[in-house]
Amino acid sequence: MSLASIGPGQTTASLTFEVASVRPSSLDMIKLATQVRTTGQMPKIGAHVNTSRAEYIFMGLKELIAEAYRVRPFQITGPDWLNGLSAPRFDILANLPDGSTKDQAPKMLQALLAERFKLTLHVDQKEHPVLALVVAKGGPKLVESAPGPSQDFDDNTPLKPGESQMETPQGPVRMTINPKNGSAFVNMGQRGTWTQGMGTNGAFRIEGHKTTMSAFADMLTQMTQMNGGTGVQIVDMTDLKGHYDVALDVPIADLIKMAQAAGLAGPADAAGRGGSFAPEASDPTGSSSVFDAVKALGLKLEKRKAPTEQLVIDHIEKVPTEN
Repeated sequence: MSLASIGPGQTTASLTFEVASVRPSSLDMIKLATQVRTTGQMPKIGAHVNTSRAEYIFMGLKELIAEAYRVRPFQITGPDWLNGLSAPRFDILANLPDGSTKDQAPKMLQALLAERFKLTLHVDQKEHPVLALVVAKGGPKLVESAPGPSQDFDDNTPLKPGESQMETPQGPVRMTINPKNGSAFVNMGQRGTWTQGMGTNGAFRIEGHKTTMSAFADMLTQMTQMNGGTGVQIVDMTDLKGHYDVALDVPIADLIKMAQAAGLAGPADAAGRGGSFAPEASDPTGSSSVFDAVKALGLKLEKRKAPTEQLVIDHIEKVPTEN
């Protein structure tokens, strides 16, 4: 959607859900991780929308606003309590009116946020710190994907056994977990596919097939932030328009550091909670090996400021009005 039409203090749109409930959400993430590893079934977290039903499960308000306005979390400026692991999360279950389409659900979510959380906002243009993914001196060392059928899918196609679908501001994504080894297959449609899991060398390995550089930047962002969207966004500035096969290996120790930086793991507990590790300022991702892995592809990450449209929150309530 274009943000230009949003005026100062604007609430939202005229489209509304027919019936909607909003409740605080709480999940045991360690128990869920165990469930995924043992059963291969992804928990129903995130945005799940069809022509009759919209479900937003265990989502923070910043994520909900990003979903409603089709922007990325770094484009939202608001109170500090919206950020981090302590941010309140909610389950929203809603019915779409007869004759409506799933493409209208974001507008309905805008209306719900305005009604239930008293959200008002406006658009501002300002520079925002990012990590730019750019081509390094000497040129890219990327492998262009071989011709062949893409993994694109019609989001109305029934899910395969063990497959789950989530809505994102960049479009629907489908994921399948392998219960035997815990690896994940992520299908971004025309933006490519990704496999994530343990490699033979003991490092965490991600492999992209027919991926765009934009999708690669998004995957790097997800890997390095691990904190609900409050870290530095990685933005594609390579000007590379093709589809590529890429692979990255990141030592488990570095993943633990990234989790600690986000408060997801203690000093000796890779899967636990707590911790106060702070990455060095020279390494915004908390992992120099990520920089090294990107360099091996003939690319690099540079600190920059990029002009972006920002959704600036004028008012929002922590507690929704009653159902």
